[in-house]
Amino acid sequence: MKLKKIKKVLVAGLATTFLLSLLAGCSGEKSSDSKEEKVLRIGMLYGGGGGDDSYLRQQYTDVFEYSHPNVKIEFVYAIDQSQYRYSDGPTQDQQPDAVESMKKIMTGSNPVDVIMLDTSSLRDLIQENMVKQLDPLIQEDKLDMSDFVPTIMDGLKEIGDNKLYAMASTFSSSALFYNKKAFQAAGVEPPKDGMTWDETFNLATRVAKGEGKNRMYGFDFSNYVGAEPYMGVTMYAEPLQLRYFDDKAEKMTVNTPQWEKVWSTISKYYRDKVILDSKALMEEQQNDNKTNYNEVSQDPFLSGRVAMVLADSSYVNTLIDANENAGKVMKNFKPVDWDIVTAPVHPEKPGVGGNMYINNAFAINASAPNPDTAWDFVKFQASEEWAKLKSRSSYEMVSRKSYIKPVEGKDYNVAAFYTLKPTPQMSSKDQKLITEKPGLSSVRYVGSTFFQQVLENKKTPAEALKAYEQKGNEMLQAIKNNPKTMFQPDGTPYVPQENGK
Repeated sequence: MKLKKIKKVLVAGLATTFLLSLLAGCSGEKSSDSKEEKVLRIGMLYGGGGGDDSYLRQQYTDVFEYSHPNVKIEFVYAIDQSQYRYSDGPTQDQQPDAVESMKKIMTGSNPVDVIMLDTSSLRDLIQENMVKQLDPLIQEDKLDMSDFVPTIMDGLKEIGDNKLYAMASTFSSSALFYNKKAFQAAGVEPPKDGMTWDETFNLATRVAKGEGKNRMYGFDFSNYVGAEPYMGVTMYAEPLQLRYFDDKAEKMTVNTPQWEKVWSTISKYYRDKVILDSKALMEEQQNDNKTNYNEVSQDPFLSGRVAMVLADSSYVNTLIDANENAGKVMKNFKPVDWDIVTAPVHPEKPGVGGNMYINNAFAINASAPNPDTAWDFVKFQASEEWAKLKSRSSYEMVSRKSYIKPVEGKDYNVAAFYTLKPTPQMSSKDQKLITEKPGLSSVRYVGSTFFQQVLENKKTPAEALKAYEQKGNEMLQAIKNNPKTMFQPDGTPYVPQENGK
């Protein structure tokens, strides 16, 4: 995992520092019998790989076990990925269905007590009454839920028909970062919360200036050099929930007025050099022997090539660190005066955007052998004390508003990270389709080839989408003939052999 070692040291130290306050804060809570020895089994979708679960324990369970000495925690993986780590080929693309695998460890003679998973996978389990509703437990313990980020709670309730079946201590989110001085220099008003995509692109057009290597672009979909332009298409279209193929994965659905509007909009701003073509910039750097590869050169926003960029909350640390080191290691780098507003939204989907994700929601198995202890654990994950501890890490946002604050000594619009409603995640039905037919991911990605033809003025958006539809249908037919069919980047089909042979 990214920054794994840093996180381990950080969390371990913080756990020690705040342990006494956690114990004090939790001492008055109603809980299961503190003397009886119990084993709390936590089920996860994926895990394994050498049996080292120290990272998971430091992130989620060490402090709970310390404050509940009678409870021993075990992790159980629905899909043990250790068996795929040393595979020499396609078996990595032939993993079992994640939700069905989770159901197996939730039933049987020794079911898990708690499950930790993403919200899209949780929906299926709720519909099959496999997880426990939490509202009665919250009412019984008189828990105050007013401090939780409303959009997070609404997102959790949405998948449960307005009932709460899971809690989340953290979430990840993105927002629109902008360079204050770039807008001041251009005499253009800075971005504001609640802007639509059209308003954002209008500002980007007005602030963009210069030519060649001195070009200041108005907008970028990523703070990393090398991203495909097609990524911009997918990010822009995601809140609209436009489909690439039908729900049976038998027919393409991209040749529509809605998709044509998306492709026309994004391609226009790429061609007008309002949106940075990050992949082209990477190729430019590779051909330039004078390029120094460092944190700044590989970040268009830091290097002053773009005025606005979409990035997640961890990018705050990157900017602060870079500014504090300006003139030290990177002598030609000037600090960036920045702030944040909410990510752009579509008028058709007001208030939805920002790529807000709940990666790890905690729910109680309806068949849990230790339901009271399971509730103690889930409640602990959502506690104020735990939020205080987790808020020291800015790699994810905590779900309690009181502990979502700017980094000490800094002033920026931190609320931009949690004001919008989350973009709906892929449905469990679609996830199951892609698990059963892994080649479907390539059907989506091959659209990049046709979008590039639009950028190069070889096809109009309508012509490119028609060609994409034809190619996609050929790929879907190949998958229908053999669900194991995979594809090369250009869409050429092949069927992996067992064990990569």
